[in-house]
Amino acid sequence: MKIATYNVNGMGARLPLLLEWLAQSTPDVACLQELKAPDDRFPADALREVGYQAVWHGQKSWNGVAILARDEEPRETRRGLPGDPDDSHSRYIEAVVRGVTIGCLYLPNGNPAPGPKFDYKLGWFRRLNEHAAGLLAAGGPVVLAGDFNVIPTEHDAYKPERWVHDALYLPETRAAYHALLAQGWTDSLRALHPEAKIYTYWDYFRSAFTRNAGIRIDHLLVSPALAPGLKAAGVDRDIRAREKTSDHAPTWIEVESA
Repeated sequence: MKIATYNVNGMGARLPLLLEWLAQSTPDVACLQELKAPDDRFPADALREVGYQAVWHGQKSWNGVAILARDEEPRETRRGLPGDPDDSHSRYIEAVVRGVTIGCLYLPNGNPAPGPKFDYKLGWFRRLNEHAAGLLAAGGPVVLAGDFNVIPTEHDAYKPERWVHDALYLPETRAAYHALLAQGWTDSLRALHPEAKIYTYWDYFRSAFTRNAGIRIDHLLVSPALAPGLKAAGVDRDIRAREKTSDHAPTWIEVESA
């Protein structure tokens, strides 16, 4: 089973490239973030034409998440994280595909930090960790996939010293991520490539992609039920090199789900 995550940075502008990538990579599941479109603007028909059905949680101009499944309709099980009924951001959706629970998330950026946006990031992270613990307690195969907006270690940044004051790399952010892993989740890419310099995001400015001056912030965490079945993981860097592309690249794993 191939499961991917991709921050498209605007569904409207990226749809042609998204369809091209789906045809090229053929993931069984694709988790999308930053749709930047309300629910009624989601291109369900275009995706269905290339073999994908979807559930989505949109928002005008900002945020937005979706789960696509190839030749199958995802069964939605949750929309939004529990714990804050006043949170209006579309950042989490959950569905079951082929017996695997998929949580697709877009964790807040948190900049500038310190400040209200960073407080919101940490609060959202606490809610995610609480929900993730419940998913593990329920048992069964689970994947948490998305743009976590977390640089886990200095090994995950081209020049980590440039990120020391950024919300993606502050100690509180990294501590929350490592607390999540400590529940029993496996960071798939790092587990299979412990020493590799792997990045999933490159800024549009200063020729960052050409210089490979990136960071790794898109993650796929698998539950203990799936971790032994991890077979492969990678980043589709060629998609980041295309014209009119997102500043993220699709990131994927292959895992035996049963």
